[in-house]
Amino acid sequence: MQTLDRKLYRDLWRLKGQALAIAMVIASGVMTLVMAITMLDSLTSARDRFYASHHFADIFVQVKRAPLGLLESLQRIEGVNLIEPRVLASVRLSVPGFGDPVRGKLVSLPDGRQPLLNQLHLIEGSLPEPGRDDQVVVSDAFAEAHDLTVGDSLEAIINGRHTRLTLSGIGLSPEFLYQVAPTDLMPDYQRYAVLWMNHRALSQAYAMEGAFNSLTLTLQAGAREDDVIDALDQALERYGAIGARTRHDQQSHRFIEEELNQQRITATVLPTIFLAVSAFLLNVVMGRIVQTQREQLAVLKAFGYRDMELARHYGLLAAAIVLLGWAIGVLLGTWAASGLAGIYLEYFRFPEMRSTLPAWALALSLLVSLLAALGGTWHAVWRAVSRPPAEAMRPPAPHRFRRSWLERLLPAPLLGSEGRIVLRNLARHPAKAGFSVLGIALSAGLLMIGAYQLAAVDRMIDQQYRQVLQMDIELIFNESTPARAAGELRHLPGVLAVETWRQVPVTLVHEHRQYRTSLLGMAQEPGLRQVLDEQSQPQRLPEAGVMLTRYLAEVLDARVGDELEVEIMEGRRQRVSLPLTALVDEPLGMGAYLRRDTLNALLQEGPAISGAWLLVDAARTTELHAALWELPGVASIGMLTEAEQGIRDYLDETILMVAIIFIAIASSIAFGVVYNNARIAFAERARELATLQVLGYTRAEVSRILLGEIALLTLVAIPPGWIIGVFFSHLLHQAFSHDLFRIPLVFTPQAFGFAALGVLAASLVVGMLVYRRLGRLDKIRVLKAVE
Repeated sequence: MQTLDRKLYRDLWRLKGQALAIAMVIASGVMTLVMAITMLDSLTSARDRFYASHHFADIFVQVKRAPLGLLESLQRIEGVNLIEPRVLASVRLSVPGFGDPVRGKLVSLPDGRQPLLNQLHLIEGSLPEPGRDDQVVVSDAFAEAHDLTVGDSLEAIINGRHTRLTLSGIGLSPEFLYQVAPTDLMPDYQRYAVLWMNHRALSQAYAMEGAFNSLTLTLQAGAREDDVIDALDQALERYGAIGARTRHDQQSHRFIEEELNQQRITATVLPTIFLAVSAFLLNVVMGRIVQTQREQLAVLKAFGYRDMELARHYGLLAAAIVLLGWAIGVLLGTWAASGLAGIYLEYFRFPEMRSTLPAWALALSLLVSLLAALGGTWHAVWRAVSRPPAEAMRPPAPHRFRRSWLERLLPAPLLGSEGRIVLRNLARHPAKAGFSVLGIALSAGLLMIGAYQLAAVDRMIDQQYRQVLQMDIELIFNESTPARAAGELRHLPGVLAVETWRQVPVTLVHEHRQYRTSLLGMAQEPGLRQVLDEQSQPQRLPEAGVMLTRYLAEVLDARVGDELEVEIMEGRRQRVSLPLTALVDEPLGMGAYLRRDTLNALLQEGPAISGAWLLVDAARTTELHAALWELPGVASIGMLTEAEQGIRDYLDETILMVAIIFIAIASSIAFGVVYNNARIAFAERARELATLQVLGYTRAEVSRILLGEIALLTLVAIPPGWIIGVFFSHLLHQAFSHDLFRIPLVFTPQAFGFAALGVLAASLVVGMLVYRRLGRLDKIRVLKAVE
């Protein structure tokens, strides 16, 4: 074994504590990178395989009613490849042994065969038999939630008529990988189902013989989506089309895309932060190691070792630490990814999802780690090994000790001798102290991000379901209904309050920007469905004009007072101009609001409503559900309490898990930074500490010098750590703000306190370890060493 190799092993063993601390910081970065890339690859691969094998459509169109004879002309549109008509309808279900209302969506299938597009993956059973109007295939998640099997029956209300449906099969479709009700954000498998039925039976139930109300199609290679959509909208406008949509606007696909985007952000931002901190630590540690081994380097160079050999020696030292951290990070990242994969399979119903780490990701994580190590060590190592032997043998010039400005400000009795030693040591090494403060501040900032995530998500849910949505039940009617229906609802058992609403699909246009959404007409002073301003105060709807969510106004680049063009996609499909009168701050969705009577006037209709919100007596919900089941005009019944609980369960399983991992990683970084600073300071000042003990200072007095320095650096680092945490949280807020939901930018005292307590706890643990090491200090050996 060569001399330098033996020295390498001895250095690694001597620095095992510091090496492990740095390795854990590197492992944190590698873990987040591996976890995010593995999940990104697993989700993308599972989605793409299922889309390809089951022919997921590219374009989706919904119309009021169009004749099947129109298909021939639509097929001739340039860019259209496969095209398939179908019938979609809302359905209400009753499951034996389950008392809550169940809503669902019926999708037609070509009688006796698979559709050309959005084909079914059958888990059990078969497609409905040709000619059968009572058989359906049910979504796998719903069947699993209610323990349903092939042959079981469900009571259903289809277009106001009671019927019994028999399950011929259980399956899933690429169109409904994320099985969520149209008005919900999270899946509720017990209360929402997707069912597939023979086209003839469904079209007869809804008087759609020879017609369709939904169209799916794929595009030819090289076709322009916008051109095809424009042609479809023009051809189907007279049939009540509300605008063709791409996959981006398809509900299930959009949720998957947003999850993939979050994984991309995780794979980019977090490893960069963690590996930058590890590079900083490696730079500090290697610089200090080289500094303490000046004489050894000089002797080695005098004996003929070349600069490259010495640089390789210290490079291998850094590489060994990096490889240890990389190996730990890969193992932890793979473990975390497998756990997240199980959670994701509960929400994204892929037939299969393989949680495997791609080989290129393994190579990428190693390359990034080695680059971080190279960036953190090359300057310190090369500067040291390039010195001439004579200069390296010469001891460094002694430092000048003087009273610092802080020492002059504080009273001498308050400082004591230990305090003056601490301040003067920090004053003579301002760069070292500054880097130590920066490292601790970064860890405090990362801890604050974890606390911010938990507080912000909780605030988002509370704002949406405690302030905005104050109803218990949301009813959606089969079609627009006279407003007098509210009186009938008020007489149902357990109903305490009723509030009605009218909703129509619209396209909002401002200058060259446009956005498709819904226009919601409500009472001028809504009570069960509030609209909130920036201070979360309820607002009255204006006498004239429209209110937009702030995020939607930013998308349209519209300000209060601007005129908006509103293209109504229902009825006479008129185009009107409305002023933007106010902005609404809501965490979920993007909406437009105005008074219901104003919307009725724009539609040139009487006082019609699309649905109602109910506030109910919880003790009489069973009676109310039974009464609602008998109302044929109700297409859908939404339970707001269950919707809120579904969101909380999802966030507890995903964001909470990620936040806990994040906090654990940030804590390890805090410990690694403080521990390395303390160990290096201990090594550099061992002679000084031993001398003080020989002169009569007690162990407690000597430890106060070193521990006081650790405590002072930690306390100084907390305020900049808060600033870094606010900055990082702002970036996270921007990255996770989109039209589905916006995590609010809120900072609670608990978040600041958590960040401070995290680094203080790390400093306390390090202080105990240093105090213990100080008790084992070999004063004779240290004092015999060459100064």
